[in-house]
Amino acid sequence: MRAAPPAAPVVPQSFKEVWLISAGHGFTHWYTATFYLLLPLIGREFGLSFTEIGFVMTIQSLVGAISNLPGGILVDALGKRGYLMAASLFWVGFPYALMALTHNYWMLLACVTLVGIGNNLWHPAAISALADHYPERKGLVLSLHGMGGNVAESLAPLVVGALLAWFSWRTVVVINVAPGIVMAVLIIAMLGALSMAKAGGKPAFNPGAESRSTNNYLRDFMSLVKNKPLMLVSCSAAFRTMTQSGLLTFLPVYLAYELNYSPFVVGLSMTVLQIAGFVAAPIAGHLSDKMGRKRVVISSMILTAVMIVGMVLAGRTVVFIFFIALVGFFLYALRPVLQAWAVECTPKEFAGTGVGLQFGITGLGGSASPALFGIIADVFDLYTGFYFLAGTIAFANVLVLFMPDGKPAKVAAATAN
Repeated sequence: MRAAPPAAPVVPQSFKEVWLISAGHGFTHWYTATFYLLLPLIGREFGLSFTEIGFVMTIQSLVGAISNLPGGILVDALGKRGYLMAASLFWVGFPYALMALTHNYWMLLACVTLVGIGNNLWHPAAISALADHYPERKGLVLSLHGMGGNVAESLAPLVVGALLAWFSWRTVVVINVAPGIVMAVLIIAMLGALSMAKAGGKPAFNPGAESRSTNNYLRDFMSLVKNKPLMLVSCSAAFRTMTQSGLLTFLPVYLAYELNYSPFVVGLSMTVLQIAGFVAAPIAGHLSDKMGRKRVVISSMILTAVMIVGMVLAGRTVVFIFFIALVGFFLYALRPVLQAWAVECTPKEFAGTGVGLQFGITGLGGSASPALFGIIADVFDLYTGFYFLAGTIAFANVLVLFMPDGKPAKVAAATAN
């Protein structure tokens, strides 16, 4: 009997593309993180109520949710994911620069509407590309992608908070155009690198897509809507996004209005939240690849709800900042795991549409939260609004309970083979 030929050695995949795309993701989050810090100052200058402040972020999230689905279809139709990521990076910074010219509430809403349109082309292109090129490590690579956003969201409040000690918010918006120059350089780098990038011998990030008719796209979309696991994960992610969106909008308002913190201290507090998320994301992503998505999601959601309640009870004490860090740790640990879980529930050939659908649903949840929080805060107080956020993450956990136990990524891949 002849001995079986030795198995070919497994060549580790380069993470060069992961770091590049994650860096680009960070730039899409820089301006949003800046705006959360500026919003309390804009609210005071314009004399806005809590409801009006919340409605600003509701409009941005709602427009983003609506644009996610056509963005995902566009990714699947064109296939030029690297170029689409570059286009998103170019568009995301421009509307924020226009905010320096705003002098009333309606001009402000027009600017955030433009932001919502441009910012949400990134995720269908980037997440589907990473999931396709790293099928057995989706949890990890998507957590690294999320870390890019966390880095930007950590640095932006700190940098902008320091600038606000010397300049008005309008001047800071103009100064903040500088990251846009870096974005332009990054776009050029991405177009050069991603057009030639290979991952495991697979096609580059910028090939054309398979041509399909409009009827086929509609049929594929309806099959995703009828995909129960995908819809359960997406709806759970929507309630988790409600928690995040409400927290990011009104935590700076609470710190500025109720605790009378300076813009620098507010920025430092938001940085603490994001640093904790930066640490949590790769840990959760790796554990979900090894242990399965469901166990990681349920435990993180329960602990997020507990920490939000603890944050409210801590009130004006120093312990409040400690609970902010814990909320950030457990809340942001969920994001890459839910994204990887949704991708696994979606057929590979319309991964972009699936990501667009998931982000559209989560965007709808995120759009509702700031307005609802603002109404609650105007009728009752800000503390009651935070209890509302604890309730949204608890309900997200209830939806996860109906999901079947997912296999860890490597086990699932071996079973499929």
